Formats: sequence, structure tokens, C-alpha cells
Amino acid sequence: MTDLSSRRLDIEALRALRAIHQHGGITRAAQVLGLTQSAVSHKIKRLETSLDCDLLARRPGAPLFTLAGDELLSYASRILGLHDEALLSLTRTDLAGRIQLGLTEDTTCSDLSRILGRFRRLHPQVAVRTRVRMSLVLRAMLERGELDAAIVQVFSHEVRPTDLVLFREDLHWVKSRDFVLPDEGAIPFLSFDEHCFYRQWALDIGQDGGVLLEAVFDCTSAAGIVAAVTAGLGVALLNDRHLRHDMDIIGTRLPPPPELAYVVRRARKTRNPALDGLIASIEAEISRHGGLSLAT
Repeated sequence: MTDLSSRRLDIEALRALRAIHQHGGITRAAQVLGLTQSAVSHKIKRLETSLDCDLLARRPGAPLFTLAGDELLSYASRILGLHDEALLSLTRTDLAGRIQLGLTEDTTCSDLSRILGRFRRLHPQVAVRTRVRMSLVLRAMLERGELDAAIVQVFSHEVRPTDLVLFREDLHWVKSRDFVLPDEGAIPFLSFDEHCFYRQWALDIGQDGGVLLEAVFDCTSAAGIVAAVTAGLGVALLNDRHLRHDMDIIGTRLPPPPELAYVVRRARKTRNPALDGLIASIEAEISRHGGLSLAT
């Protein structure tokens, strides 16, 4: 057993470990960190040597992390958060003002919440009022000048040059494995409410191929749609994070959905130094981690 006094938790190794978890493997983690795959592997191996335990399973079909790796991950997130916050506190500028910010339900449980919390601690003179709404509602509020900025979903082809892209995600037609698509007539459609742009696409452009959809279930929450799908009530449009093992992705009959992008979108002609500081914090986080993650 290695003596405790000789063990070290290298910050960059912890950052690599978290990236492997966030992005599903060493190869993708190396890409987003701007390192070679061998460099990331070396960081993890050196950390394992220091701790005298395996962190990655490295066995076909096994979970990516060992029990020790999973345990260290929970500490790594907190250690990296405090580390980065300490560095930012030494370089912060005095900001004051108000920010009217919009978020979707998805983004309230994510890296963004952590960034917002840290921003408030570093800049206590900035008052942030947050409103959680559907993406279409937030976009309309931006156009009316009721928000300074919003973090919303859009289709990738709708991304504006001024948007800050947080990450991209695929959208899928899904159904329960027990649900059989009808050979004739309308296909029952499980939909978010009328403020959802998935729904608008599905009932408009999505039916150009001659497929008839009938909205039989409306719900404002992803959890409700997931439950309706697994109950076999019909088909739905869900993004990657909401897919479940007992769902089938539908690859025929229905038109392929567009890719999604999560973006920070500012109101037009907004001049707000406090907002500039918040967006700079988000950009710095993306630069460090190669993107942001949402909770599943």
C-alpha cells in the first residue's frame, strides 16, 4: 500500500477523468481537451499509480469506471469546481447590475446551474432573475425585450452567428418496444404542448412525407412524455438524454428529425456588462471542458 503522504490528486488528471465520464471514453475526452489519446491515458495511469488502484475497468463489456473510479468522480467534480472558482476569484472584476435570464427545464439541472452558482458567489452585486419556460416562449420573450439572454434549444440550422453553442444533440422518433405502428390511418403522437417546437415541426414539416400524426397526449415535462412512451401510448420525439433501454428508435416511415443545438442567445442590442461577464464565464467553461453537460 502506498503511503498516504506520497499520494497526489493532480488537477489535470482529475479534469481528464471527468472528461472521460462526460464524453464516454478516452478518445472523445482527448478530442475535447485538445490532447492526444496517449496523453490522456498517461494522465489516468499516473493517477492510478499514485492512488494504488484502478480507476478505469478496461475490460470489454464492463462499465467504464471501477468502483474506485466512480467514487473518485464524485470528489473530482467538487475539487475541480473549487479549484476553478479559486482561480477566478483572483482575477475577477467588480461587476454590478441585473440580468434577466431565461432557462429551459433541461438546463436547470446541468453544468449551467453550477456555473450560475459560482458566478453569483464571485459577483454578489449582480442580481440574476431566472425564468424557466419552454424554448419557444423564451425566444418570444427575447424578441419582446423581456429577457437579456436565454439558454434555449433550437434546430442546428437555426443557430445564429451571435449564438454561443453549448453543445449539440440528436433528436429521435421513439416508441415502446411493445407498440406496433399502425399500417393504416393516423399514428398516435405523444407531444409536448403547443409551445414546443418539436411539436410544430412534427405536425408541419414532419408530415410532408405523407405520414399522418394525431396528437393524443400533451405534456409540458420530459418525464411525462417518457412515461407515456414506455406505457405504449404512441410515438414521440425525444433527444439523446431521454432515451431509455426499453425504447426503440424508429428508423422508417417517419421523416428524420433535425439535429438540436443548445445555445445562449442574447436579446438584440443588449448592452449589459454583467451579462457579458456571465457569458464569458460560460465560454471559459466550454473552453476548459470541450462543452457542457446536462443531467440525464
